[in-house]
Amino acid sequence: MALVTTEKMLKDAQAGHYAVGAFNVENLEFVMAVLAAAEETKSPVIMQTTPGTIKTAGLDYFYGMVKAAAERASVPVALHLDHGDGYNRCMQAFRTGYTSVMIDGSHESFEDNIALTKSVADAGRAMGVPVEAELGKVGGKEDDGPAVEGESPYTDPAEAKEFVERTGCTSLAIGVGTSHGVYTSDPHIEQSVVKAIRDAVDVPLVLHGTSGVPDEQVAEAVKNGICKVNYATELRQAYTKGFMAYMAENPACFDPKKPAKEGMREITELVKIRMTNLNSVGKAE
Repeated sequence: MALVTTEKMLKDAQAGHYAVGAFNVENLEFVMAVLAAAEETKSPVIMQTTPGTIKTAGLDYFYGMVKAAAERASVPVALHLDHGDGYNRCMQAFRTGYTSVMIDGSHESFEDNIALTKSVADAGRAMGVPVEAELGKVGGKEDDGPAVEGESPYTDPAEAKEFVERTGCTSLAIGVGTSHGVYTSDPHIEQSVVKAIRDAVDVPLVLHGTSGVPDEQVAEAVKNGICKVNYATELRQAYTKGFMAYMAENPACFDPKKPAKEGMREITELVKIRMTNLNSVGKAE
């Protein structure tokens, strides 16, 4: 089937009290591995790229790979720009054919974030493409951008309500205590914040920085209103683990497809677990 937008995916998840997995893809092997997991679990899937990943090849290369994956798939596949770093980047993604974009104005002031997000959301609405925004601070370091430290990690529910109303964004990434990258201490999702924001806004909520967060915490957050869950770091770790393990056992190998296949297998098994957990939340109620 053709690529689809994230709008119906996330609204269905919101109504069904489950979440859609969103997985950052770094190359062709990541795309194939994530698709294999989606097919096996019969799950809708969002594949996403960051500005840093795009710099290695270009929006058009990633669009071509994920479009090909979607055309082979029996499950819905969306292509999302993760942490869009400005109006121009989002416009480039729209023009390339991305079916969802995120504009990340969380490093700006509240008013500047609103202005930037509204400009992208207005354009997305005109083109029929949903726009995710971020309010609050997800800690750590996403992609190759600046690290976020020393600020409150929580999104204010009253600000979230005003932000959604004034910007017209179609989903909202919120700060609830998670962090990008590798955790150096035990992660903790503040569930009361998730619930308070869910009660304040009507758009689907997004959880960033989920790699390394215990499955039971993620499941609780989904019950409390999260509809999209992002994974990036742990996919990189899984692929590298499989690739390097093969090379350690076969140091004379010069065919990159062989270690890459092991990296893909690690990703597929990991993503299957994540998808199954996210899908089962609503069914368990």
